[in-house]
Amino acid sequence: MGLDAFIVLVVLVAAMVGFIQDRYPPEGIAIAALLVLTLSGILDPREALSGFSNEATVTVACMFVLSAGLMRSGALGRIGRFLLRFGTTRLRLSVLTTLTAGPVSAFINNTAAVAVFLPLILEAAERNRISPSKLLIPLSYATQFGGTCTLIGTSTNLLVSSIAVSSGMTALGMFTSTPLGVILFGVGLVYLLTIAPYLLPGRRSAELMTQYGLNDYLAELRVDLGSKIAGKPLRASDVEPRFGVRIVEVLRGEQKLLAPAEVLLQPDDLLLVQGPAQSLFAFRESLGLTMTPHYQPKLELLESGEIEVVEALIPPDSRFAGDTIARLRMLLHQNALVLALHRRGTSIREQLGSVTVAVGDALLLLVRRDELPDLRRDGDLILVERSPRPAAMRQGRAALAIALGVIGSAAFDLVPIAVGALAGILLMVMTRVLTLEETYAAIHWRVVAMLAAMIPLGLAMDKSGLANLLVSQLLSLTSTDSPWMALALVYLATALLTEFMSNNGTAVLLAPIAISLARAMEVDPMPFLMAVMFAASTSFSTPVGYQTNLMVYNAGGYRFSDFLRVGIPLNLLFFIVSVLLIPRIWPF
Repeated sequence: MGLDAFIVLVVLVAAMVGFIQDRYPPEGIAIAALLVLTLSGILDPREALSGFSNEATVTVACMFVLSAGLMRSGALGRIGRFLLRFGTTRLRLSVLTTLTAGPVSAFINNTAAVAVFLPLILEAAERNRISPSKLLIPLSYATQFGGTCTLIGTSTNLLVSSIAVSSGMTALGMFTSTPLGVILFGVGLVYLLTIAPYLLPGRRSAELMTQYGLNDYLAELRVDLGSKIAGKPLRASDVEPRFGVRIVEVLRGEQKLLAPAEVLLQPDDLLLVQGPAQSLFAFRESLGLTMTPHYQPKLELLESGEIEVVEALIPPDSRFAGDTIARLRMLLHQNALVLALHRRGTSIREQLGSVTVAVGDALLLLVRRDELPDLRRDGDLILVERSPRPAAMRQGRAALAIALGVIGSAAFDLVPIAVGALAGILLMVMTRVLTLEETYAAIHWRVVAMLAAMIPLGLAMDKSGLANLLVSQLLSLTSTDSPWMALALVYLATALLTEFMSNNGTAVLLAPIAISLARAMEVDPMPFLMAVMFAASTSFSTPVGYQTNLMVYNAGGYRFSDFLRVGIPLNLLFFIVSVLLIPRIWPF
């Protein structure tokens, strides 16, 4: 092994470990790897920066904007409202979910599709007394089914196409993957309707306050004439750390002061305080407050007047991921208060200020209703609201027409897809579907940065000879000269790796190896490339393997074992079908 190949191997292994551990942002790991390869001279500056001008990177950035236009105009919401009208049984709702969210996700970002359909499904489930846990994993899986059907279905597909071009192959077309994608969609649909219902849990949804375990941690305390604090200022920054409680609200007659930093208390003021029972008792005794009789902290009491409790998800690439709750409180609107955090089946209520927010977390927020529109527009939070909001019909039609135009122009090779997508963005701004500020905010820059940094890593594997070296070692260890067996190994390795690290990272690592393996066996690389693309884009067995799995994890009340039980059989089914059909659709 040459020195260059050894350096690339060390860098890639270190990056892979970093992706799996998930301690640092994946785009930071990718950029650090790119810098090491550039400083070591393996990649020159032009090669290192080639990912930022790559058509795949530009297209992914544009698709984020087009997806945002469809979301914010209400075009997708109107499609999803069929769920509310006709989804009156579990079977019917499952069919409608798969047949609407799946095809939609073939043309827009999967995260955007789940963000639109998730609250609609929760609303339909609540109306018809259906367990959401029977529906949300199928929603996530359906968007993955749809994503495999077109080139723009996922960023992974675009990335694999880019790697193919850099390896001297022809770029993939808009519908190159469609034949197998449609077959897998059908197989997945049958599985979700026949086998999955017996494997999915049937947990009933609870009130938000009960779900987050807050019922026993809220108290309403009255300031009496004899209270030690009557007529004196109450500073939350002094009191809250001292007693381990949080002052949620101060009520003074009809006036409500939400999460005040400092307030001059008056007799008959009511304090809504959250914290452990023992801490609440100490707080009450120390300040001479009186607990109001028969106070029951039900959700409807908090939702009266101008205050509302809402649940918000931290989506992939949210700027809040990695920040503490204390920092989040500063970044959010001034009057939004985090009551609790739900993470992988566990509610966190105490000492929230020091808790670091992660992708997939669900936050329970206490907000003023007049600030909800601002929170809805914030792409770094997804509000899980039970009641869909009406949208402007004109804007929805314009957004849908523009998106269809972009897809059609790419499908018929009228213009390159990146050019068509840029034209679509311009039209959305001109028709006022999106403002310029919303356009810039819609782009998930972390994904764009990661793609731009990862693309040259595949070039480094080829340039250093590492890909060929790994292939020769693989052939010597397996002692197989069967393309079918080699294809099965490539698919299986990709499917296993993508369950624990980024699907884009998996594609970058294994696509060059797959191409080199095919060429070493003197067969067409296309079947091997398709195996990587399909396996990397269908992660069913863990909640951390795919971003849509994380999004439904908390909302459905799932456990890690639920994904293993439902996802492993589906992964094996896709493995068998793909390995059998890929060589028939794309011969060796």
